[in-house]
Amino acid sequence: MMNFHPAPRQLAFIKSLLFILALLPFGRLALFTYTDQLGANPVEFITRNTGDWTLYFLCLTLAVTPLRRLSKWNWLIKLRRMLGLFVFFYASLHFTTFLWFDHFFDVSEMLADVIKRPFITVGFTAFVLLIPLAVTSTNGMVRRLGGRRWQWLHRLIYVIAALGILHYWWMKAGKNDFEQPLIFGLIVAGLLLVRAYWAWQKRKDMQALAGTMM
Repeated sequence: MMNFHPAPRQLAFIKSLLFILALLPFGRLALFTYTDQLGANPVEFITRNTGDWTLYFLCLTLAVTPLRRLSKWNWLIKLRRMLGLFVFFYASLHFTTFLWFDHFFDVSEMLADVIKRPFITVGFTAFVLLIPLAVTSTNGMVRRLGGRRWQWLHRLIYVIAALGILHYWWMKAGKNDFEQPLIFGLIVAGLLLVRAYWAWQKRKDMQALAGTMM
């Protein structure tokens, strides 16, 4: 694959275009709300839409590193932070829908629901784990935490991905509809297995190198 290195102005354009494209689902949702096109069950439509887009952006975020390694386009890593923040953005909309329309901002009632229903417990846990990742997404926080600690913290994305799939699976289990959760699960599993393989290969290479130096 051709090694493409965008100039700073080109990269700025790519980032701007990605930002606009990432906001299109929200714009569509806002338009449908304004024009009363949310269907017979608006709350279910919003909940499903924001949840789906949270998973879409989660998959895109996890795909950046494999794409970068396979294509040798190292500049792709500069898009990962924005994609990760859009995971948090749509997850926040998903959670706000639950808190607002399902519980009318009654936090105690919401927490009781979280404890009572396992699929909500798992989804709520995933959302809570996303918060420190969003808060520490700035360059300043990277410097304060230090690169190694920052990397360890942001590996929570793997846990969040697993919890997100489990949340979706259990939610769909009530309707005996596993097609979409299975697709998302296979995509996330593939992306995580690629990382696990690369980590194993790196460890193996380091052990071989250490053996030759003894």
